[in-house]
Amino acid sequence: MTPGSNIPLSAARVSVDVAAPVRLDVSGLLLTADGKVRSDDDFIFYNQPSGPGVTYRSGGGSAPDAITVDTTAVPPGIEKIVVTASPDAAGQTFQGIEPTATIRNADDNSVLATFTPPRLGTETALVIVEIYLRNGQWKARAVGQGYADGLAGIATDFGVSVEEPAPAAAPAQPVTPPPAPAQPPAPVADPRLAAPPAPAAPPAPPAPGAGKINLDKGRVSLQKNQTVSLMKGGRPLLSQVKMGLGWEPAYRGKDIDLDASVIAYGPQRNHIDSCYFGKLTIVGGAIRHSGDNLTGEGGGDDEVITVDLGRLPQEVSGLVFTVNSFSGQKFTEVAKAYCRLIDAMTGEELVRFDLTGAEPQTGVMMAKLIRQYSGEWEMTAMGQFVKARTVRNMVKPAAQAL
Repeated sequence: MTPGSNIPLSAARVSVDVAAPVRLDVSGLLLTADGKVRSDDDFIFYNQPSGPGVTYRSGGGSAPDAITVDTTAVPPGIEKIVVTASPDAAGQTFQGIEPTATIRNADDNSVLATFTPPRLGTETALVIVEIYLRNGQWKARAVGQGYADGLAGIATDFGVSVEEPAPAAAPAQPVTPPPAPAQPPAPVADPRLAAPPAPAAPPAPPAPGAGKINLDKGRVSLQKNQTVSLMKGGRPLLSQVKMGLGWEPAYRGKDIDLDASVIAYGPQRNHIDSCYFGKLTIVGGAIRHSGDNLTGEGGGDDEVITVDLGRLPQEVSGLVFTVNSFSGQKFTEVAKAYCRLIDAMTGEELVRFDLTGAEPQTGVMMAKLIRQYSGEWEMTAMGQFVKARTVRNMVKPAAQAL
């Protein structure tokens, strides 16, 4: 699965186990329509391993912890169960130890879906997946939302009472505590939920080629592996956009025939369709190709793929834009290859990625667009070369790169 994608559940009882290179604490929270727990009893974890329709199972350190959901036993009013995880070691982030959630049929242990959140950094806790009810059907959604303040940040967000650390005693002049409220909520007995004593230091600026930005400051020039959120003014860009792809021959007077394509994928990296010079329209016309350029000569974009983000069906959660050399010419014979995202309504260039290096291969994945949990799209510059002369041969490596 990719972030924001969902699948219908084919089993009434499902388990979600979360594995990582380190020991994790896995939890489940039962949420109402307002996104909150009804009480602290709806927080399921190792100290409180069972609740209505939801149970926690420890892996004992040798296997992943898991949350099991029996959708037939979930009480009325509960519309969502979120599965969270945090490293067992205090203060450890998920950078370099991205977890994988496996959703299984709890009765026969068959795998329904897997999800690994991409590009983690300073997060010390994650909402990984959610099991939710929509129009009478239970579904699973890949989330991957991170928190920098640990499990306490997640618990507080969803309405669980978090116990504050006791202030240090001052022997000479003890401080009289303020009067307690009439009916204070009972905090969950887990010391790791205690709010941090001081806010964490702000994260260091992202290294070149890393991190994520948005469109608020205008045109964005990406480096390889950098990501931009297609958000402007706090709102997702859901209009029609054009992905222009261009290249020039590395040697004067020598034509080079490259083919630009886009491959559409579903929630489980399943191939939905490919749009290229031989198939100019896919997914009901929401994606259209401008046609083939046989030489690469001339200024401007060589081939253009138009994507109507607002019309893309929900089953499409990832797009990978590729360029191939059917004639077998290598990308070392190409100069100035680039891709750029344009607002189709205004003609404004939003994002640009210039391919600065080349390898003696016949295919390159230029960029990908991924639909996020919150509804917006993110564009990531790729620049990954593969041995593939046609878009058909790009389907598998592009799926692996999502």
